[in-house]
Amino acid sequence: MQITGTHFNYYLVCRRKLWLFANGINMEHTSDLVYEGKLLHESAYPQRAQKYTEVQIDGIKIDFFDAKNKIIHEIKKSDKVKTAHEWQLKYYIYILTKAGIEGVTGVLEYPKLRKTNEIIFSSKDCEEIENFLIDIKSIITNEHCPKRELLSICKKCSYYDFCYSGEETV
Repeated sequence: MQITGTHFNYYLVCRRKLWLFANGINMEHTSDLVYEGKLLHESAYPQRAQKYTEVQIDGIKIDFFDAKNKIIHEIKKSDKVKTAHEWQLKYYIYILTKAGIEGVTGVLEYPKLRKTNEIIFSSKDCEEIENFLIDIKSIITNEHCPKRELLSICKKCSYYDFCYSGEETV
């Protein structure tokens, strides 16, 4: 199974969400917040589609890649799970580096917050990503869904109703 940017992001946000998504239980289509994020992605920088390239490689899809300057632009609605966003972008850099494209950097953009964060990739990040990938594969191939954890972001998650409908708390 190819690991996508979504798998990588979910791994860092919630292991249960990762397992559910990887095992075909998709709730994003029911979420107004997910839809709002897609609209922001499409409308925040309308000139980008003409200026930058879309790249699909090894299961990832990078919407805005500045091939000339080797910069990935990743747009996010909120910085509430900033660490997951940073590692998702580092994962994209990792994939491009593995494909022979050296010197790639990234920019996380939060248009609603008027913030940007430059992301640099190091050899230590490469090792960490390879460890994450082992763990991600272990989680998604396990026959049992990880137990629910009460996280601060749960109430805004597209899987909230699924996770909190009838499962006993331990």
